[in-house]
Amino acid sequence: MPTKWVKFVFAIFLLPVCGVLTQTFFTAFARATVTQRLWTGEEFWFFSLGAVLWLIAFFGLPRPVLIYVFGHELTHALWVWLMGGHVSRFRVGTDGGHVVTTKANFWIALAPYFFPIYSIVAIGTYGALSLFFNMQPYGRLLYAVIGATWAFHFTFSCWMIPKNQTDLTDQGTFFSLVIIYLMNLLLLSVMLILASPQITFQNFGADLLTNLGNFSNWLLNLFRRFMR
Repeated sequence: MPTKWVKFVFAIFLLPVCGVLTQTFFTAFARATVTQRLWTGEEFWFFSLGAVLWLIAFFGLPRPVLIYVFGHELTHALWVWLMGGHVSRFRVGTDGGHVVTTKANFWIALAPYFFPIYSIVAIGTYGALSLFFNMQPYGRLLYAVIGATWAFHFTFSCWMIPKNQTDLTDQGTFFSLVIIYLMNLLLLSVMLILASPQITFQNFGADLLTNLGNFSNWLLNLFRRFMR
């Protein structure tokens, strides 16, 4: 059986996971926003400010394609290194880029679409500087930078995905889109938990298990109906 068909079937089984995680995320977000007043916190406002400023730049100014391509290829290279491979060539240009590596898999191929490299760099830089300096006064700036860089990641990913990217087609487009959606949603869920003092990993996990149980019961009842 071709590998793409196996990935296609696997992606179908991942769809319920995507649905349950989506329900859990939006339930937690609504609760944090309405009941726990997440929107009144500095984290929310400065993150939103950074995201809005980037959206204005993305749609109103020339797009920094070279910066995106560099981050895209750097993410490929980083994931190659994380998985024990080696990079022998790294090319970046306004017309695109590529890396030549000793290792390849779907995680490496799809990483630029769910791993916001510039947000990770911003957080890592802030953390490293915090070892030597008092960075607390610049916390608001960090939230704004994360908002802008995450919006950078999101807008460019949405802009590039419909352009028939070989990263996606080589792995199977449907499978790739499911993995990209699921991984981005996981990242957003972690960001929501970290940004909201009222939401913990334990609470989020409990909600996730509850929604998973409800889905399983619905699926079981549906199966019983067809078996009658």
